[in-house]
Amino acid sequence: MHRIPTPTKDQIAGLEPLTRLGLDRIAVICSPQQAQKAFEALHACTVLGFDTESKPTFAKDEVSAGPHVVQFSTLNQAYVFQLHDPACREAASELLESSRLLKVGFGLAGDHVQIKRTLGVHPKNVLDLNVIFKEKGYGRELGVRGAVAVVFKRRFLKSRKATTSNWSNRQLTDSQIIYSGNDAWAAIQVYHALGLMPS
Repeated sequence: MHRIPTPTKDQIAGLEPLTRLGLDRIAVICSPQQAQKAFEALHACTVLGFDTESKPTFAKDEVSAGPHVVQFSTLNQAYVFQLHDPACREAASELLESSRLLKVGFGLAGDHVQIKRTLGVHPKNVLDLNVIFKEKGYGRELGVRGAVAVVFKRRFLKSRKATTSNWSNRQLTDSQIIYSGNDAWAAIQVYHALGLMPS
């Protein structure tokens, strides 16, 4: 089977940036009231973008206590669940365990392991979009940056500083909120652009 080359870093760097969700369309969920409202909105959907964030580890044998944040997104709104609140953990866990809700994202194998260890649940009905692109003939994993470049001919902005920031903080920074919300949002945008969303 002919393998389609994946975009290079230089090719992606030359693209115009993808317009992302702003803070006005990303809800940080950190209280029981917020968790209930977000759960009702998300549970009414059929497909959600999905990702997690964890405080980075630096010691050789240190095991991550993450995920500290689980994020879900519709096509228009992202929700960032902070897991230090029990109600938020419960709502996020129920969404993850739902066999009716399809959760789509990129590079989710590590997320599954951490979710099982930290939340004690097995995510169900989860689709790693890298699998879709592999089936289309791409030899290497695209990831969210590569997929956005292929599908939208745009560059997906990801802050390295936010990637390695402390996701266990009770007060997330604007940069962390933008980063995490858009990771989940980009996944569902790619899924939708591939024509896979149910009508």
